[in-house]
Amino acid sequence: MKITVSHQDGMKFEAKTEKSSFIIGCPDINPIEYFLSGIITCSATDMILIPKNQGKTVHDLTIDGDVVRSESHPKKFDSLHLNYSFNSDADDTTASRFVMASLETYCSTINTIRDSVSISYSIIHNGKTILENKKMISGNSNIIDMGEIESCPS
Repeated sequence: MKITVSHQDGMKFEAKTEKSSFIIGCPDINPIEYFLSGIITCSATDMILIPKNQGKTVHDLTIDGDVVRSESHPKKFDSLHLNYSFNSDADDTTASRFVMASLETYCSTINTIRDSVSISYSIIHNGKTILENKKMISGNSNIIDMGEIESCPS
């Protein structure tokens, strides 16, 4: 994977990937917000594709991310809490496995930061809280095999 970022004007930068390009316009959206958005979107794609692989569907998916950063530079993420809210035709146990498979196995962005960031999550499935403030098992990826899935090319 290769990305090139070039300065455009003022605080605008263009990011070019092998497939497309987009403008990063600081301070409207700063790089750390793009970074967090990418982390969450990685898991969101899993949340659509993992159920599909199991013959299930997820709809009305929302993932809220809340980060606490250290106060001193470089102001790294200390903790990340993800709130998953979605409806599906799966039972609650299976729905929670979709989230855990994304977090523990498939989402490469979350698994890139997991050794240095305390990650927790909550799940609201079909309008009911089924897990709250559950800590992700950090470090040394625990594999939860849900089979092969399609993915956004990375």
